[in-house]
Amino acid sequence: MYADLAADTAVRADEAVPGRYHLTLPDHWDYLLPSGGVAMTAALRAAETFLGEPLLRFASATTVFCTPLHATALVADVTELRRGKSSAQVRVALRHKDAVPDPEDESDNSRGLEVLATFLRDRKGPDVRGVPFPDRVRSLDTALPVEDDAGNNPHNRFRFYRQLECKIAEGDAFWTPTLEAGPARYARWLRYRAPQRDAQGRLDRLALPPLIDTMPTALHRAIGPGTYRFYAPSLDLTTYVVDDTTREWLLVAVTVRRAYHGWAIADAEVWDDEGRFIAYGAQAMYLHSVSGEPPVIDASRR
Repeated sequence: MYADLAADTAVRADEAVPGRYHLTLPDHWDYLLPSGGVAMTAALRAAETFLGEPLLRFASATTVFCTPLHATALVADVTELRRGKSSAQVRVALRHKDAVPDPEDESDNSRGLEVLATFLRDRKGPDVRGVPFPDRVRSLDTALPVEDDAGNNPHNRFRFYRQLECKIAEGDAFWTPTLEAGPARYARWLRYRAPQRDAQGRLDRLALPPLIDTMPTALHRAIGPGTYRFYAPSLDLTTYVVDDTTREWLLVAVTVRRAYHGWAIADAEVWDDEGRFIAYGAQAMYLHSVSGEPPVIDASRR
């Protein structure tokens, strides 16, 4: 059995506190800690439940990750900022249920994350396609498999990737000793093993943040082989959803724009396997060095 993201991020209302929702996040979606994109989905689930209008659909959100969230009981507090005829904007604070604020403790875990989200009704307007499908990526049929017996293969190590099917659309198996440095880009075809659908049979828009929150690999590719090791927790994550799809396979094509002074920025395009542009994301990452000396690299002309 594979984990169901919708079930794992489902919320229930607090009968005593308006706008408050509870959930227990399991460890199915962990890297070292639960995926920030999954935590963002949980917060958006609370926002969607609070609004209670199926025609108000998730359009955009920015999440600021203040302190780490663990796989445990969580509380989401939703504040309505504005609700009009065609849009609604909300703020969601997601934290540990047992968190106790302590302003004098630097490890204070009461903050969790904060989300600002916009939900929109579909309206009549122009239909403009501004960017082409990436021509440098491998098709779904020719993409590279990720399965091997390597102990450092993240698709084996991390529970998050066990819930997804994955194929490499641009780049190579970055965990192998044959890795060669390349451009600061990486692309994967991803599919949830437990399909994520809304009531109309479309891809659930709230299932997109976890897929978008997979950007550090593009930096691995740019740096290439060597002794330097890092991990890159999210500082923030912004997601825009512009179209729907009934397809299961999605291309997530990532570009790192710059890494400097211990942090990096990247963005991701999301396409379905019929060439439909679905979503876009951007992120700032905190680069925590684990070993080796941080390199100086210009990957801009690769």
